[in-house]
Amino acid sequence: MKKRVQSNSSKLKIIPLGGLEQIGMNITAFEYEDCIVVVDCGLSFPEDDMLGIDLVIPDVTYLKDNLEKVKAFVITHGHEDHIGALPYVLKDIPVPIYATKLTIGIIENKLREHGLERVVKRKVVKFGQHVNLGQFRIEFIKTNHSIVDAAALAIYSPAGIVVHTGDFKVDYTPVFGDAIDLQRFGEIGKKGVLALMCDSTNAERPGFTPSERTVGVTFDHIFMDHTNTRIIIATFASNVDRVRQIINSAYKYGRKVVVEGRSMVSIIETASSLGYLNIPDNTLIDIEQLKNYPDEKTVLITTGSQGESMAALSRMANGMHKKVTIGPQDTVIFSSHPIPGNEKAVSNVINMLYAKGADVIFQDTHVSGHACQEEIKLIYSLVKPKYAIPVHGEYRHLKAQAALVRELGYDKDNIFILQSGEVLELDDHSAEITGKVPVGDIFVDGLGVGDVGNVVLRDRQRLAEDGIMIVVIGLDSYNNLIVAGPEIVSRGFVYVKEADELLDEARQILEDALDDCMSKKITDWGKIKTVVKDTAGDFVC
Repeated sequence: MKKRVQSNSSKLKIIPLGGLEQIGMNITAFEYEDCIVVVDCGLSFPEDDMLGIDLVIPDVTYLKDNLEKVKAFVITHGHEDHIGALPYVLKDIPVPIYATKLTIGIIENKLREHGLERVVKRKVVKFGQHVNLGQFRIEFIKTNHSIVDAAALAIYSPAGIVVHTGDFKVDYTPVFGDAIDLQRFGEIGKKGVLALMCDSTNAERPGFTPSERTVGVTFDHIFMDHTNTRIIIATFASNVDRVRQIINSAYKYGRKVVVEGRSMVSIIETASSLGYLNIPDNTLIDIEQLKNYPDEKTVLITTGSQGESMAALSRMANGMHKKVTIGPQDTVIFSSHPIPGNEKAVSNVINMLYAKGADVIFQDTHVSGHACQEEIKLIYSLVKPKYAIPVHGEYRHLKAQAALVRELGYDKDNIFILQSGEVLELDDHSAEITGKVPVGDIFVDGLGVGDVGNVVLRDRQRLAEDGIMIVVIGLDSYNNLIVAGPEIVSRGFVYVKEADELLDEARQILEDALDDCMSKKITDWGKIKTVVKDTAGDFVC
């Protein structure tokens, strides 16, 4: 790291509160003197060992402790890993939100669900527009991603300009709207950029990410080759361009379209109402109307491309869906790649679909929304930052971008791979990590936020792995006599009907331990519980 050089001016602090070392939960604070602007506020989904947990959101203790400094949340795009935590965080940090039109539309749906639509101010920002927030000025720059209206941010501060790409790719032929504004990246680069925070998700992949339009061509070929089957396509609800191309192919081949899955319906309604999705008349039908059309004249667009157990496609695959029954007349298309960690769940759904006789297609039906190596190099060449800060990705992705930046001639001392919570202070003279703020995971369990901690999670894991054994005793403390038990109840430990001998032996050992307590005139209930617990533990372990 570079040595600190004394300067008369204050330094800019960049503080990632999540989103590093993982895919998801993106949130970064930019602080200059008495002003903080927060970029994105995402969630992540639970790991396999997080039993009973629905969502994971970032710990924003630092923002709560500095609430008077926080000016706004500035959002790059409308994916869950960038906006999903907003309804939870805004309850403690009720500051305005700035984002593009579709992103605000999706956020408003979330605020409405949580009763916050009248509490939180929202401001729609156009590409090229600047927003003044205290010591900062934020410019929104047009980019391409797997959701419409994605933006990069140029963050102007007295210490210098930081460019944050958000999630992006370079798509010269986007399905909707304009291509990424490379010219503006170049113009800002000529001003002199202090640091570039660049998407690292595909930093290990050489070349360029294909255009979204290539998927539309694939869909056309699939529709042409499967004229005698019903077509069911699972994709991300937020990928409006993908949905647009599916609908276009369906219309071209004379098929009616059903949209299934709560999040899918919500996104399509929002995109349509805001003018981002034009559906031909008489193309969309309700799922109740499916029975009125031959299978070969229908298409279902559904959630569940990641194998989520309660998503529409999973319920179809396991026979639990009330309206759709999968059979040999179906062609099911997975228009997505499994997110790391979801591979097994996706494989299970595919196997269930095959078992029901369906034809399953899961190759060449998806392109990434993230930049590969040549696109990352292009952005660095245009922006020409003094410092490189790889973001958005697991540690190996950040390292891959760092290696790429080294190939471009950057000194290793000017490349910072941060950990969540680290405070990077920088100006035009120096940059160094100067401290660490509290960060971590807050678990959302049903309606509870933060009431499940590591101890509870550990107990759940133990129950899942080892089961439970309960000893029931009736004790007359006045007469110092055992009046009932000990009875043993077990769940997930042994099959009771085949373990009579084991449980009888355990019961006898516990009786002996209790008799010993009684003979020693031990009547303290806490002491007796400890003896029973230790005796049972020694026996079964």
